[in-house]
Amino acid sequence: MSVPKKKGRLVGLGRRPRSVLPYSAPPPFVDPEVLTAQLKDKDDRISLLETQMAAQQAGYEVQRMYPNELFPNVPDP
Repeated sequence: MSVPKKKGRLVGLGRRPRSVLPYSAPPPFVDPEVLTAQLKDKDDRISLLETQMAAQQAGYEVQRMYPNELFPNVPDP
């Protein structure tokens, strides 16, 4: 499959939007305390999701081991 050309240039390769910062520009300043708080919040959310997934996986394994048993719905921790 060939790429259509126009006047020696590839079609569809536009210029980068002006809103994109060049690589030489320094990153915007963000307070380290804000970043630390955001990371802690994300860590807490990831930990909670991992706990919920582990409980859900354990429930699936129990149901697989005892397929004929009826288990009540137990709320998530």
